Amino acid sequence: MGPLYVVAGVLHFVVPGLYVQIVPPVFPAPLALVYLSGLAEVGVGIGILLPQTRQYAAWATVVLLAAIFPANVYMATSGVVVAGMPGGRDPSAFVRWARLPLQGVLMLWAYWYTDGD
Repeated sequence: MGPLYVVAGVLHFVVPGLYVQIVPPVFPAPLALVYLSGLAEVGVGIGILLPQTRQYAAWATVVLLAAIFPANVYMATSGVVVAGMPGGRDPSAFVRWARLPLQGVLMLWAYWYTDGD
């Protein structure tokens, strides 16, 4: 799980424009939030890889996933066209809505790492 979050976090810095588009307009400074969430994803990813920080990083991952959930809801419900997607295609309605329960699955996966083993 750790490397997935590191890669996802790095992508926030490589293609921030993709992520800015799904930040709900009620939030200020979307680019800063994209960079902050990318930094957080890299941090939790590294933290999960290290046994001495794994539990804390797993709890931080659960919190992070809850914090970014509004972006997924906005993406699913707003009809925003995500310009610049790989392959030049906007995510389908199925993909947009599937991201919502996927957040729960990812939270459960992170929670699995909180047991201290």
